[in-house]
Amino acid sequence: MSQGPHMRLERAFVGGPVCGVDEAGRGPWAGPVSAAAVILDPKRLPKGLDDSKKLSAKTREALEPEIKAKAVAWCVGFASVEEIASLNILRAAGLAMRRAIEGLSVTPAFALVDGNYRFDLPCEIGTVIGGDGKSKSIAAASILAKVARDRLMIEMDARYPGYGFARHKGYHAEIHVEALRTLGPCAIHRMGWAPVKLALAGRAPRQDGLRFEG
Repeated sequence: MSQGPHMRLERAFVGGPVCGVDEAGRGPWAGPVSAAAVILDPKRLPKGLDDSKKLSAKTREALEPEIKAKAVAWCVGFASVEEIASLNILRAAGLAMRRAIEGLSVTPAFALVDGNYRFDLPCEIGTVIGGDGKSKSIAAASILAKVARDRLMIEMDARYPGYGFARHKGYHAEIHVEALRTLGPCAIHRMGWAPVKLALAGRAPRQDGLRFEG
């Protein structure tokens, strides 16, 4: 049985600093995609690190400053809605990851990246399926990426009222469907996504799990 994220993957690489990398926001209908890179100090590990999806918002927000305070280095990067439209969501996520790694104050020799896609990143990489549940560094990155994006979407809720961004962060939700029906898309909607396209065409998106187009 899994015991949660650990540091064995980090310790297996001895060629220099190892960062964990993860993204947040590939699936929403609105807002940017974020990514974080984190180099943890094995002697000062925050307690409670886990896949951000398994943690409550309150727990993630409590862990964020502890991760930042105890990490050797950390950085969060974003790719905008415009970059998502021009690159596609997968390449935009890779761009956000590259920005996060390049923004680290310590240059990593190796990156542990959640998932199985080998992004073009500025260091040697290893992909880890389900990495946010296996690597503490990836788990820390998943928390920072998620908290940073959620915070930005709360700010967007004030800028674009009526869509409920503070509640659903741009994901599929009944209030979001209704807002698209009545208000139409706003500037931070991903215009290529099927539900947004339907709203632009004057048809209400269905509420049974439409997927994005990337």
